[in-house]
Amino acid sequence: MAISELLSSVLATGIFSLPLGLTQPNLPGTEIKVGAPARKGWVIYTVRPGDTLSQIASRYRVDARAIMYSSGLQSAVLRPGQELRIPLVEEINNETRLPPGVRAYIVRNGDTVQSIARRFDLTILGLVSANPGLQSLDRLDVGSTLYIPTGEPGLLLQLKKGETIHDLAQRFGLSVTEVAKANGLDSPTDVRAGDMVLLPRVQARATYQRLLQIQEAERRAREEEARRLAEQRRKQEEARQKQLAEQRRLQAQSRARLQQQTQSQPRLRPANAVVAAAGYRWPISNFTITTYFGRRGVFQRFHTGIDLAAPAGTPVYAARAGQIDTAGWSRYGYGLHVIINHGGAQETLYAHMSRIVVRPGQWVDRGDLIGYVGSTGWSTGPHLHFEVRVGGAARNPLAYLP
Repeated sequence: MAISELLSSVLATGIFSLPLGLTQPNLPGTEIKVGAPARKGWVIYTVRPGDTLSQIASRYRVDARAIMYSSGLQSAVLRPGQELRIPLVEEINNETRLPPGVRAYIVRNGDTVQSIARRFDLTILGLVSANPGLQSLDRLDVGSTLYIPTGEPGLLLQLKKGETIHDLAQRFGLSVTEVAKANGLDSPTDVRAGDMVLLPRVQARATYQRLLQIQEAERRAREEEARRLAEQRRKQEEARQKQLAEQRRLQAQSRARLQQQTQSQPRLRPANAVVAAAGYRWPISNFTITTYFGRRGVFQRFHTGIDLAAPAGTPVYAARAGQIDTAGWSRYGYGLHVIINHGGAQETLYAHMSRIVVRPGQWVDRGDLIGYVGSTGWSTGPHLHFEVRVGGAARNPLAYLP
């Protein structure tokens, strides 16, 4: 039975019944009358970070359930800044009596139920029986108190107000004599409310089984959470691998297209030995194509011609006969450039030259000298930018050249 359930029962009826897990098999529980909350006053305590109910109860030497009762708590979970009413009772000024075969142990960092049981040569059931208020077999609050039976094992209970040794003996099927002997009492009246009483040979089996069930449920919950996190990581890794694979596929396609373009369009061209059927010839000799017509990248501008790399000063010739339309400096990055009108709405443009030897209005034949290769305007090195325009629109020069 949870502490909140016990308190609810007390609040409703004024009767506190021990859980069946604290009785021997086949013996019914015994109802015990409990008094009203302490009327001698309270300590008002503000919860600090790291505080637990068991630590506070141990510090003020009161039952944690009394703090819950006085403070109107429904659970043992505390939050920083919360105010607690800790009842002041006459008994807290006196030392709580422990049976001669029991010692108090303060839980330290790293302690577990299993490690404490091994340290004091106890079974888990024996340790639970001495501490029937345990809430978990896996979690202990640092600073809380555990009771360790060093002699005869048994069930350790705190004597309630109005309760006697005779009541406990009768409830658990023991004689008053053996209870008194186990607790080192000369007289059954040598105990008072708040003293710890050892009931020899009685074990909290039902409480132990409940804690085992809680432990198993918590283990399954941890395993389920671990599986969920592992599945989440697996899906994230799958998504990452798919993304990487798609990136590699796109990169491979890009390399293949570039290789195919390079192989189908030789970079080195011979001297002007051949004239295309369209009447065009290459404007320079012994060059390397460094940039082709078309889009050069996702974020780069469309390249409206081809770039022919050659040493500065290389002669530039008219690719086709026509009239010089423009010869001079460009405001659009072409530097020194020439535009020839070939008729039929066809033009050619020659850009980035170092020197021009023609003038607007002049007629030239195919192969006539019009200037020399340079790096004027928006240029990163000596080359000729060559364009073919039809109806004012740029076309791929390779479609018109031999």
